[in-house]
Amino acid sequence: MIAKKILSLPKLSPLVASLKHQKKKIVFTNGTFDILHLGHVTYLEKARAHGDVLIVGVNTDRSVKSYKGPTRPINHENDRLRVLAALESVSYVVLFSDPTPLQLILKIRPDVLVKGGDWKKNQIVGAHEVEGWGGKVKRISFVKNRSTTLVLKKLGIE
Repeated sequence: MIAKKILSLPKLSPLVASLKHQKKKIVFTNGTFDILHLGHVTYLEKARAHGDVLIVGVNTDRSVKSYKGPTRPINHENDRLRVLAALESVSYVVLFSDPTPLQLILKIRPDVLVKGGDWKKNQIVGAHEVEGWGGKVKRISFVKNRSTTLVLKKLGIE
């Protein structure tokens, strides 16, 4: 079952078309999701609550290194996909390598775009486009003192 939740880019469009035909409300979010913790799980549960289907875009290892540095990610992209796909709140995961998820957002055309509360609405990639086709943009608060950076600091890695 987990493998069916991991999408390749070519399989994404037909799946999205089928979901839209079924009148499913599609929610999209994206991120690294390197070392999964309570903050991630809570965030994804809250994101899923905004619709019927949650599609999560996951940055490739190469793209993560470009903005988080050479020691990241800790977990390989395929591992991160499988762990996310195992979560009940996550309907599908898809890997992307672009610097931003904009092309993925344009391909999916979600009804709801979700990002963390640390992002200002005008900084959220795809927000303008999603609202342009009548969708909503939601910002979700973080769970206090729960982050990958804190986990790595406790381990003496970052």
